[in-house]
Amino acid sequence: MPQELLLQVAPEVAADPKLLQEHVGKLIQVSAVELQNLVILKRSIDARQKAIKVNLKVLIYFQGEKYKPQKIELPDYKNVSQAQEVIIIGAGPAGLFAALQLIELGLKPIVIERGKDVRGRRRDLKAINLEHIVNEDSNYCFGEGGAGTYSDGKLYTRSKKRGDVTRILELLVAFGASPEILIEAHPHIGTNKLPQIIQDIREKIIACGGQVLFETRVTDIVIKNNEVQGIVTQKGETIVANKLILATGHSARDIYELLDSKQVFLEAKPFAIGVRAEHPQALIDSIQYNCDYRGDYLPPAPYSIVKQIGGRGMYSFCMCPGGVIAPCATSPGEVVTNGWSPSKRDQATANSGIVIELKLEDYKPYEKFGALAGLEFQKSMEQKAWHLAGETQRVPAQRMVDFTQHKVSSDIPKTSYVPGTTSVEMGEVFPGFLSQILREGFSEFGKTMKGYLTNEAILHAPESRTSSPVRIPRNLETFEHVQIKGLYPCGEGAGYAGGIVSAAIDGEKCALKIAEVLQP
Repeated sequence: MPQELLLQVAPEVAADPKLLQEHVGKLIQVSAVELQNLVILKRSIDARQKAIKVNLKVLIYFQGEKYKPQKIELPDYKNVSQAQEVIIIGAGPAGLFAALQLIELGLKPIVIERGKDVRGRRRDLKAINLEHIVNEDSNYCFGEGGAGTYSDGKLYTRSKKRGDVTRILELLVAFGASPEILIEAHPHIGTNKLPQIIQDIREKIIACGGQVLFETRVTDIVIKNNEVQGIVTQKGETIVANKLILATGHSARDIYELLDSKQVFLEAKPFAIGVRAEHPQALIDSIQYNCDYRGDYLPPAPYSIVKQIGGRGMYSFCMCPGGVIAPCATSPGEVVTNGWSPSKRDQATANSGIVIELKLEDYKPYEKFGALAGLEFQKSMEQKAWHLAGETQRVPAQRMVDFTQHKVSSDIPKTSYVPGTTSVEMGEVFPGFLSQILREGFSEFGKTMKGYLTNEAILHAPESRTSSPVRIPRNLETFEHVQIKGLYPCGEGAGYAGGIVSAAIDGEKCALKIAEVLQP
């Protein structure tokens, strides 16, 4: 019977199947001939000691035991062209996985997306990078696949209590992702590979009788007697529906404003805000791996830091080894940053959001906006950054040590942020209390990671779309909105997820709840 084994090996052993098999044979005192096969189930890197090790969980097949590779296949999706319809607003991970789950359950999804398909989005990303033109419906946040499509495809989540993470990863593999995402401790698809997977998901939805409508922005949700009746698009078309999954993502401010104007109950929600810090990847490698040269057997090093500064958490967020900083504004007149990595993570720089947790009392200057106070607080910094950077998509930037010393950097080297940088005193972007926490926090980070606090590191501001500043409350049992029957707030935009995997899980859960009502 196959045997599971946990072990630590040198990186070069983990990378070579023959060396690994020899190592395991010696470990369990079995000849290499008797080992039929080794299957790696989980892999992570332990860089806490000077000698870096790779943690492996392997399944050992002995001589005479037949190894049959696991074949991951798609569920038996039904043809739902004539089935009852459910409207989904948003084609991000929450919306797409809700659509797949509905099909699996015999219901017809109609996915309505304000942006373009994955290929069409590329022209608009080029326009914001090179011409500083922001398309409000097609950008790094809006369009097929949502924000994750062109900002990395990170799949790591701590939210295992929310649902079946493995199911989501296996579905992604069935749609073309590398099986490695089932093994790695911090799985990642890569911006260069994710668009094709998203396209294949859409084609499956359509092949099964569902619909996907692009460049169709929702301008109104028809509500009568506290019950959803349908939606209205920017073309003036009305689509009748009494079951509506709202999966619009954390940046669809017009949806929050629409709901607020209709007196739909919303809540202000804390989020986090800060900067995106970029270091040379070689410097992060040397700090994390304690070596002059990373070598061929280790991946570009990530990092994760959490500190308590002035009673608030300050932490790294969405860290991108071998990555790029991207312009993620969704409206003209604002600057927003985010980061991504290609699948090989082979760029020369590493970047990470370094953010501070906010509290509801921070929104007090904007309390007249009610549940949208946090949204207005967020806007104020993004708009200030735009003005400071010359009213373009150039980003306010400062060397890290200079920032801690209140000193405008005399020069900013070229960074991975394509629209360019403008040297400013970063404290002008943020309220004073946030600037002070950031300054103290970077000093503390430098004590934990020797060499991290350096003027080789360039800060870009702001990193402001970490999560939604608004929650659309729902019933914990039915997943319906607490006030509006038939409205199912979902994913990051509703305040119930954070990242691709947790949003996908939440989308599936909403679909299941709707099926319970429609198919009791």
